[in-house]
Amino acid sequence: MSIEIKVPVLPESVADATIATWHVQAGEQVSRDQILVDIETDKVVLEVVAPEDGQIAEFLAEEGETVLGEAVIAKFVAGAVAGQEVTKAEAEAATPAAETEETSDALSPSVRRLIAEHNLNASAVKGTGVGGRITKEDVEAFVKNAKAAPAPSAPAVVAAPLAERSEKRVPMSRLRKTIANRLLEAKNSTAMLTTFNEVNMKPIMSIRKQYQEVFEKRHGIRLGFMSFYVKAVTEALKRFPEVNASIDGDEIVYHNYFDISIAVSTPRGLVTPVLRDTDKMSLADIERNVRELALKGRDGKLTVADMTGGNFTITNGGVFGSLMSTPILNLPQSAILGMHAIKDRPMAVNGQVEILPMMYLALSYDHRIVDGRESVGYLVAIKDFLEDPTRLLLDL
Repeated sequence: MSIEIKVPVLPESVADATIATWHVQAGEQVSRDQILVDIETDKVVLEVVAPEDGQIAEFLAEEGETVLGEAVIAKFVAGAVAGQEVTKAEAEAATPAAETEETSDALSPSVRRLIAEHNLNASAVKGTGVGGRITKEDVEAFVKNAKAAPAPSAPAVVAAPLAERSEKRVPMSRLRKTIANRLLEAKNSTAMLTTFNEVNMKPIMSIRKQYQEVFEKRHGIRLGFMSFYVKAVTEALKRFPEVNASIDGDEIVYHNYFDISIAVSTPRGLVTPVLRDTDKMSLADIERNVRELALKGRDGKLTVADMTGGNFTITNGGVFGSLMSTPILNLPQSAILGMHAIKDRPMAVNGQVEILPMMYLALSYDHRIVDGRESVGYLVAIKDFLEDPTRLLLDL
């Protein structure tokens, strides 16, 4: 029985997609629900799986090709391989050595990008695909084994002389193109300004130290800083509705709900999945949902629904050691809050010098909709909530 393999239905906000990686060869026997192809959109990677046990009879779209939603990209034959079934070992044995050696031209775009990111030589990676084809899993396993292996006592490879310096050109991924275009649009189409403040993190750090063990025992998750950040941002948005609004043409849209985007760094780039209705979440709910989104981002499992919407964004460059930054707006949102590294600094307290764990806050906002009074007041409200967390609980 012949089955058409189609591109999944794309959301209204996504016009087309790109064939990223075919994981199987024509004629290769596959099992039901085995991943056939990765399809990359502007926001997420969609996986298309085998509908039945069978094989790909014909490819109708190659890697790197742009396709529309529900387009037919392959023909699939259900059931056992017609005629004599050829195993992978037999296929490798029947393929001349010169043809089984992977070259850079034979690698899929995603594998090329992965090899370039880790600065590897493709010939050093052993392919386990049909005909010795290198898959993403092969590269990841090679990198993992290389990290686990002890460093040799003497360099095994002589460094190339400077005269043999070279360059690598790697195709920009669809997500990276989208990130670049959106950031450029934010810079060019908004009146963006950044205001700064600093916050004493000692009260929150003391709460975490005192209640971490009982919190984890009760809720099954660690108490981090992000739950306090999200809670403070949400409560401050209630007091400054302009920051929770957005511009749509000549109109200002005031949102009466609180959906917070969280910037998450993934192997594919920076993405901003959304926490919905944060005003109804407890600290444990926030920690649980943030962890789930971070894991989905790491594993490439974020859906379009996870990425859609959001009224305000939090980005935490402090986890990478950033001391200060001016974050760029996440359109069509009107503001974004940058959190940074917590550093011990001498501070004046009641005429005395104390060493306190301090963190810089940066609020970038669209000056077309948010005035200086609201932006500074909003940031001060966040500072007050974080320095006196009891106010979050008492709604003060």
